[in-house]
Amino acid sequence: MTPHPIVLPRSTPEAQGISSAAITAFLAAVEQHDCGLHSLMLLRHGHVVAEGWWSPYTPGAPHMLYSLSKSFTSTAIGLAVAEGRLSVDDPVLGFFPAEAPRRPGANLAAMRIRHLLSMSTGHDHDTTGFLWRRRDGDWARAFLSRPVAYAPGTHFLYNTGATYMLSAIIQRVTGQTLLEYLRPRLFEPLGIEGPTWESCPRGVNTGGFGLSIKTEDIARFGQLYLQRGLWQGQRLLAEDWIAEASARQISNGTDAESDWQQGYGYQFWRCRHGAYRGDGAFGQFCVILPEQDAVIAITAGSPNMQAVLNLIWAHLLPAMTDAPRAEDAAAQKALADKLGRLALAPAPGASSTPVAAKAAGQRYHFDGARAKLKAVAFDFGDSEDVLTVADAHGEHRVICGHSAWVTSETTWNPASLRPLPPDARLPIAASGAWTAADTYELRLYFTETPYRATMICKFVANKIKLKLRLNVSFGPTEFPQLVGRSGEML
Repeated sequence: MTPHPIVLPRSTPEAQGISSAAITAFLAAVEQHDCGLHSLMLLRHGHVVAEGWWSPYTPGAPHMLYSLSKSFTSTAIGLAVAEGRLSVDDPVLGFFPAEAPRRPGANLAAMRIRHLLSMSTGHDHDTTGFLWRRRDGDWARAFLSRPVAYAPGTHFLYNTGATYMLSAIIQRVTGQTLLEYLRPRLFEPLGIEGPTWESCPRGVNTGGFGLSIKTEDIARFGQLYLQRGLWQGQRLLAEDWIAEASARQISNGTDAESDWQQGYGYQFWRCRHGAYRGDGAFGQFCVILPEQDAVIAITAGSPNMQAVLNLIWAHLLPAMTDAPRAEDAAAQKALADKLGRLALAPAPGASSTPVAAKAAGQRYHFDGARAKLKAVAFDFGDSEDVLTVADAHGEHRVICGHSAWVTSETTWNPASLRPLPPDARLPIAASGAWTAADTYELRLYFTETPYRATMICKFVANKIKLKLRLNVSFGPTEFPQLVGRSGEML
């Protein structure tokens, strides 16, 4: 029997004490500041008062959460505590007798689960890179082999390896992956369908990143925390755990204007204005405002996450009142119109030029060890174009609309946007247009990720000058220009 889908109630903003005009102003501000939002869902008093997706992003598509995944991992620990499977005061080494060093130092021996949760393990460097580089794929052993410079609980250091260890502990004590453990306890009761979670080489969910769910799923998770663990009359999570996880467990700075220096809980950040949040790289947000009884869920490809929060505090926070507001039909219509036409612009320009006919069918190959690409080719058509890319993993196709988005899937992973198997298929929305007689621009949105790639191709005689850039990245966003010559595809 298929369960009935859980639908969050909808309401006008004014009925829930928030100004429609203020929400419209927030939307205009994030666009003006080029914050790169992909979606927004705003809840007040348990009702969705505004929701929108910037085309080509859609409500039904999951989105990479990056470190917002951490808050879900913390939740699994809270559930395991309630079931009596572990305590936050359990020593970390007790779960990994085979992986522990022969002679663990005093600081490692003193490390408890609560220190993993609060990013106070005592390390002086994030352990994540060491996990990735472990040749045998034993990430737990890699974590436990790192020096622990400080007494646990005394120093804050954002350390994604610590969250991986929480996932590994869940798997040790339950015999299930983090995803399997959470499915009947959290995801199914909240109506979160089809969550996926990346795993390490040994089959442990990565914990600190790797979860993909939809925007409304983020909102439901936030609403569960706002309701102190209750969901539709059922207690899913202990109220004491909510209070502990969302409280300041350790100080992480003194800058009163930074939402990254207000203290850290159990895989949740404290915010200004009495709020707290889970967040992930490039603008994945679940912001919980207990004093305002509100939740804000956002997905994005943003280079400046603090700017997004600043605009929330500037526009949305002061627009919330305790009592309902008078209905404002004109403002509500303006907001609905704005939400209905949210869109990211496809590549602007002409659908063809005389150069297109000369370049069509040519194969341009690149020399040099630094080249991420081996070759490119173009098939310029009447209604859409096809880009073919050759790299170290083979050949890949991308279909591009003419000044419009075309959605498809591709095996191309430009600049290694994320660690994927070579044959993995990424949903993509792509468009292409001639911005000058000899210059073709492609805009490529990997629609289940924060990433956007822009490729500028200038055709000169039998050569192509290709420039690739990304909107966001953990490394460079601009790459050296490549020069290719026409010839056979490599």
